[in-house]
Amino acid sequence: MSGPRDISALLGTRICHDLISPLGAIGNGVELLSMSLAGKSPEMALIAESVENANARIRYFRVAFGAVNPGASLGRPEVVDILTDLTRGGRIGIEWDAAGAHPRGEVKLAFLLILCLETAMPWGGQVHVGSDDGRWFIGATAERLKVDPRLWELMANPTADVEVTAAHVQFALVPETARAIGRAVRTDIRDSYIKISF
Repeated sequence: MSGPRDISALLGTRICHDLISPLGAIGNGVELLSMSLAGKSPEMALIAESVENANARIRYFRVAFGAVNPGASLGRPEVVDILTDLTRGGRIGIEWDAAGAHPRGEVKLAFLLILCLETAMPWGGQVHVGSDDGRWFIGATAERLKVDPRLWELMANPTADVEVTAAHVQFALVPETARAIGRAVRTDIRDSYIKISF
């Protein structure tokens, strides 16, 4: 029997799956319109960009919040494709330096941690993700960081009395996801960088 957290992951997968098809159809329609004279307008360009951004977020969320099938893995080309689309034109750059395919549960945890780092870099920055002999290392650097220590406390103490909003649900999911794959998350937070390993 699935627990409530398993159900929430399945719900995340279902929502993302159901949204990808209509977004793809809208994208195809925009592309067809852009081939005509009527489609070459700032309004159409804005719609096309918005559809691309939505597609990128949905693909990312499907990994970060979706269910993990035992034995499933994700290869570097697919991950880099998702991250390239996600960060295009954005304030945060992400370098995925984890070669080869990795268990989907590990990539899911890395994606959740990237979302946590994103909240600490409202003015932009750079994220680097690497994996060496099964160990993961994620680093973020920025001129300015905005870290809420209460949220980051959840990494080490999932039972901490911290109110988590929908915008910060990734912080509550990190320890649970780490436990599911037998990992412990360690963080090192300084003035201009954050290092995470698991």
